[in-house]
Amino acid sequence: MALAFITGGTVGLGAETARQALARGWEVAVLDLSDDRLPEDLKGVQFFKGDVTREDTVTAALDAMGAVPDLLVNNAGIVTFMPLLECSKAEFERVIAINLTGAVSVSRLAAERMIPRGSGSIVNITSTGGICTSPGTHAYAAAKRGLAAMTELMAQEWGPLGLRINAVAPGMIDGGMSTGIYANEEAAERRRAAVPSRRLGTESDIAEAVMWLASDAASYVNGHELVVDGGVTKNMMSMIPR
Repeated sequence: MALAFITGGTVGLGAETARQALARGWEVAVLDLSDDRLPEDLKGVQFFKGDVTREDTVTAALDAMGAVPDLLVNNAGIVTFMPLLECSKAEFERVIAINLTGAVSVSRLAAERMIPRGSGSIVNITSTGGICTSPGTHAYAAAKRGLAAMTELMAQEWGPLGLRINAVAPGMIDGGMSTGIYANEEAAERRRAAVPSRRLGTESDIAEAVMWLASDAASYVNGHELVVDGGVTKNMMSMIPR
């Protein structure tokens, strides 16, 4: 049975990806800072307490799960909002450490175990916020754009060794870290109107994309960032007055 290892797997996109993997017959292991938020329907997964910025806790989890993961989903992340002029060096580095450095570190540790077997899939959760930067997101935009670049580099270096490394870039998703934004119905409606598909995305939309990239149906997809955003990043010209 295939094993999926999901960071930040107790809530939001991570938890939904765990559900999708379970529904497809995968075994699932999740890494998070605490199991306090682990939903009841995921109580049966392997849970490991760990921090993606600490290689010792990630290594301990990989060594304890009993098998080499077939899939790693780098989902752990944070976003904070403030003008760049108000963002301290410490806060900037914290966001980079979790969203970029941590994802790369977990990928390397997992790849070291996958490569001797000659197979494995890694899916990095990037963001349309790394494609079209937004004021007030400071290091988040840089981290997600950097993770997209690292996805390409990993595919170049590890593809010949049997691994596939891709990314999913969520657009405006009503869930996860964005739940609070869409609690304001007026703001939610304005954003829906900007999306060609005329709806906000769901956690399930993203999890489905992750699981497709992990499947045999995507066996020739490597180094790709799959944008799942209802078309919003391609919608600029419709906003321009004519």
